[in-house]
Amino acid sequence: MPVIAVVEDNADNRLLLQAILGDQYDLVEYENGRDALEGVRRERPALMLLDISLPEMDGTEVLARLRMDPELQGLPVIALTAHAMAGDREKFLALGFDEYVTKPIVDESLLFGAIQRLLKH
Repeated sequence: MPVIAVVEDNADNRLLLQAILGDQYDLVEYENGRDALEGVRRERPALMLLDISLPEMDGTEVLARLRMDPELQGLPVIALTAHAMAGDREKFLALGFDEYVTKPIVDESLLFGAIQRLLKH
């Protein structure tokens, strides 16, 4: 079962992701960016779901650090965000995210589709 790192500070959102994805993926959860960076260096997941609005170090900073690390720069990362204004998708993809999924997750097929596309590469 592929391992997905979930970086999300909201316990309810982590629980929802576990309910949606737990049957098909092994989820490793992190509440903040620092713990996530340490954790994925120890045990590299197949993919990361990364919340943008995190305490201390936001998702864009976590992504920048991943992309600077030769061992982790190729890790597929999906931005999970409540930022759903016009142009946000393009902005986050331009920052180096591989996919962009808005919260709250209303249509689970969008999340599954993004994960499946990235895991095929």
